[in-house]
Amino acid sequence: MQPGDLVGLIGSKGPELALIEAIQGSRARLKAGWDGRSQSLPMRQLDLLASLPGLQEPPDRLDQTPWQLVPAALAAAAPGRRDLGAAWLLLVEDPPDEGVSLEEFSELVAGSDAPATRAACWCWLQQGEQHLFRWRQGRVHPRSLRDLRQLRHDRHRQVLEERRLQHWYGLLSRRTPLNPAKLDPAQSRHLQQLLAFAAGEIEEITDPELRRGLQAAHCAAEPGPVRRLLVDLGQWLPHALPSLRSSVWDQGFEPALLAEAERLLAQAGEELPGDESRRDLTGLRSYTLDDADTEEIDDAVALEPLDGGGLRLWVHIADPGRLVASGSPLDLEARRRGSSLYLASGVVPMFPLALAVGPFSLRQGQRCAAWSCAVELAADGSVERHELVRSWIRPTYRLTYGDGDALIDLAPPEEPDLAQLQDLLDRRRRWRHARGALSMEQSEGRIRRQGDEAALEITDPSAARALVAEAMILTGSVVASHAADRGLAMPFRGQPTSELPPQSELEALPEGPVRHAALRRCLSRGSTSASVSSHFSLGLPAYVQATSPIRRYADLVAQRQLAASLGGGEPLEASEMAELLEQLDPVIREGIQISREDQRHWQQVWFEQHRDERWAAVFLRWLRPQDRLALVHLEALAMDQAVRAPESSQPGDALTVQVQQVDSLSDLLRLDAR
Repeated sequence: MQPGDLVGLIGSKGPELALIEAIQGSRARLKAGWDGRSQSLPMRQLDLLASLPGLQEPPDRLDQTPWQLVPAALAAAAPGRRDLGAAWLLLVEDPPDEGVSLEEFSELVAGSDAPATRAACWCWLQQGEQHLFRWRQGRVHPRSLRDLRQLRHDRHRQVLEERRLQHWYGLLSRRTPLNPAKLDPAQSRHLQQLLAFAAGEIEEITDPELRRGLQAAHCAAEPGPVRRLLVDLGQWLPHALPSLRSSVWDQGFEPALLAEAERLLAQAGEELPGDESRRDLTGLRSYTLDDADTEEIDDAVALEPLDGGGLRLWVHIADPGRLVASGSPLDLEARRRGSSLYLASGVVPMFPLALAVGPFSLRQGQRCAAWSCAVELAADGSVERHELVRSWIRPTYRLTYGDGDALIDLAPPEEPDLAQLQDLLDRRRRWRHARGALSMEQSEGRIRRQGDEAALEITDPSAARALVAEAMILTGSVVASHAADRGLAMPFRGQPTSELPPQSELEALPEGPVRHAALRRCLSRGSTSASVSSHFSLGLPAYVQATSPIRRYADLVAQRQLAASLGGGEPLEASEMAELLEQLDPVIREGIQISREDQRHWQQVWFEQHRDERWAAVFLRWLRPQDRLALVHLEALAMDQAVRAPESSQPGDALTVQVQQVDSLSDLLRLDAR
């Protein structure tokens, strides 16, 4: 090759013609295309088509050559379809081993080897649509009949695949509900990838075809927009929780477990082993206090007058272990769940609902199996005597917290028990506070789901709630003390000692949420272990959560440990308890995370519904000062939220908060405070 030669090259848009302007080593500088643009390429990428006749100065453009290389001339010189077919038949009958030259091919199909004809033939040979010949190392080779058939078959499949893709892209771009049963396997695979991406099961969409489909639907390859697309396609519920998808709570109870629950329901009224040794406490006037919508009733309180004028406090706890044996299918399922799951829409139970709200619960007016903790308090609030027994009780009253508050406030002569119980438990609370227990009671706001709407529910501190909370803490401390004295392994709940701010610093802060935030910031994380440890914020040397065995598996384990030690059985050793707690820890953490994500989602839905409102807030503390991210308390909502706040904000400052950006499908909420 030399300057002035006509060459062919494969450019970004297909075959192109060019003139060599100069040769520099192994590269050629070209004037390419009809506009004569400069380009440099390795010479191995060029095909020589014709040598330019000797001229003083090589032309700068293709249309300035002596061959009159213009588009119209090339189009006129292009080989005809019939001539190409005839040439293929001639060559394929006796194919030359080394093929034929471009000049020979041009003579064969066009009767001429003029540069314009050669250029036109070369351009035709480079087209992907032609299948008769191959251009290889500057020679033309006829394809075999077998190759042609395979190429045509592949081409047909390509056309069908392209039609399928265009149809699928059309479905995505129209954003109308899909019928998954009518999708082909590839489309179903794409849909499953979208669902997995929306649920957070895969980190990104890498399939190029699917990414093109998202572009056709004007959908960014991000979780929020993909969820919105799936909602439009009818494949994702607007309030579906990604973390709940395919979790143990999302799968429901298998038919065999529901059948086992029905068997236990039928057995609940029969006499079972151990029933004869239960203490009959049905004569005590017992009270259950819960929210109005609570169905799993797992605790009750009662008061027993003692000879000589003293009072004995009873706390009764539901006893699901009477029906569910350790290691049984329902027990193993409860262990797999670890706890009931609390969502804005309600509770996903640890046990089948028919059992949880039926024979497991302490139901008003019915004879119920329970674990009962009797406590006699000393004058200073310490435990003077205690007893733990398996019992029969008959709850007298099913009260809401509002009902309990009324009975405590009014203390009618005919119903003095709750007011007396409150006095006893206040004495106990003062005893704990004298030992460092913290009290951080304040109103708490929570978002509940009502259909597709979000509703704010605020729970205010009350005497009845404080009574129940203190009774449960008292029971947990008695169970822990009982176990510690006997060397009995338990799921002990502990919290390391924390260094709190100086009292003067706390007193300088406003009472309520601001002061509570300063305290919470200093507290260490609690933990559960098989060995005894103190609980700092409760002010207790030992504590066991043992009052919700219908809702927490570890509480059921605690009951079984008591049953084994009091009944002569074989309780778990500390190593076995530690192993069990290690198994429970991941699923309990998962449940907590799901509950938090669910509440966050419904908070975002609530703020979407109220995006134009403004709320009074009080500054609590900085989260990331460099980003002006702070924690504030929204007084009307009784909840804390992260917001962007003014740089000069200090704890206790009054602010006004408004929505800057919110998108519940994208898990996005940004609030501004001023």
